[in-house]
Amino acid sequence: MEEMKPNGAGLTYSSYLQLNKVLDSQTVMSEVAGRPVHDEHLFIITHQAYELWFKQILFEVDSIRHIFMNPSKTLDESKTLNIINRLNRVQLILKLLADQFQILETMTPLDFLEFRGYLATASGFQSLQFRLIENKLGMNEEYRIKYNQQHYKRVFNDPQSIAMLEDSLSSPSLFKLVEGWLERTPGLEKSEFNFWMKYQKAVNRWIEDCWLTVAQKEEDPVKKETKMLEYQKQKDTFESIFDPEKHQVLVDRGDRRLSHKASQGALMISLYRDEPRFHQPFHLLTLLTDIDSLMTKWRSNHVMMVQRMIGSKVGTGGSSGYQYLRSTISDRYKVFLDLFNLSAFLLPRDYIPPLTSAMKRTLSILSHEQIAELDADFEQSQSSSDSDEPINDKNSGANNGQEAVRTDADTDFF
Repeated sequence: MEEMKPNGAGLTYSSYLQLNKVLDSQTVMSEVAGRPVHDEHLFIITHQAYELWFKQILFEVDSIRHIFMNPSKTLDESKTLNIINRLNRVQLILKLLADQFQILETMTPLDFLEFRGYLATASGFQSLQFRLIENKLGMNEEYRIKYNQQHYKRVFNDPQSIAMLEDSLSSPSLFKLVEGWLERTPGLEKSEFNFWMKYQKAVNRWIEDCWLTVAQKEEDPVKKETKMLEYQKQKDTFESIFDPEKHQVLVDRGDRRLSHKASQGALMISLYRDEPRFHQPFHLLTLLTDIDSLMTKWRSNHVMMVQRMIGSKVGTGGSSGYQYLRSTISDRYKVFLDLFNLSAFLLPRDYIPPLTSAMKRTLSILSHEQIAELDADFEQSQSSSDSDEPINDKNSGANNGQEAVRTDADTDFF
């Protein structure tokens, strides 16, 4: 293969990075007005740096969405590591951006006041790229706080910005793509592991062991009543996820985001994260939670800086400033809210339903000897306990006399 050669013989560090354009793009308005204010330069540089990093975040998020948008509607498992690496990159950029406020805070409120008037109607609310990031991650339009009682799109008037916003809203968001991926989690179907039935039985047993039995044994009437209330609270909490209708009510109310089946998938991955083929999916979900957390931290740091700089004054773009920004720090602005709340539905390891040998093979990479040993251990454990259902492992090598091997199709089970 012919070696790639640069276009033009005189390419330099400066020309490659187009530093003349980048470093000449700071117009200090106070200087233009003949009354230069030293800290305005810092203000401009900091915000330009934010926008450059926003551009990189969009580049990474778009590439991740592209991987998920496989024509076959399944995620190629070999691409999962790419997704994780890029999500981790986004996470690290957001950490940097949240900490970058410290540099801006070296400017005092009085320093800012000296040049604030030169900003005129310019406002951070007008950052197109930040809106694109929110939309492409999956921010729900219904949960947004209105800007001066108007939709945020009203601040963008040029056709190109409007087209980019419309595209970010009409194309599948990362949230929607992840939701579809979770709905395809192996083990959810009744014909497979039937995780949801087994999970519900395990939850009921755990609640009875840890709350109902304890309450029934309590002789003090007052304590007994308290413990029965605790038992009922636990039942109600899990009933909200067991019952699809109750789950949908919470979705409609904005307290949950994921579909009922996607929630099951996320929960199964979290409970069986020690299984080899769930390692990366669990890491992926963790990174999505981290990104959501850092977006909230970025907003929080922004709010604190604005309050420190202008107090309760009206923002430069005509918004309510601090009051408006403070309203954006809530669960309604979290995209992957359900992943934060998964911990409410986890079980102690002793109560997690054991995997069937077929499901164990699906989630593992084992030698034939290990598979045979696994089959024997599983059958022994089932015969010595109250089984929820008889073993019906059609795929097991022990049942059909064939060796259990992974096929190429296994790489696309999500």
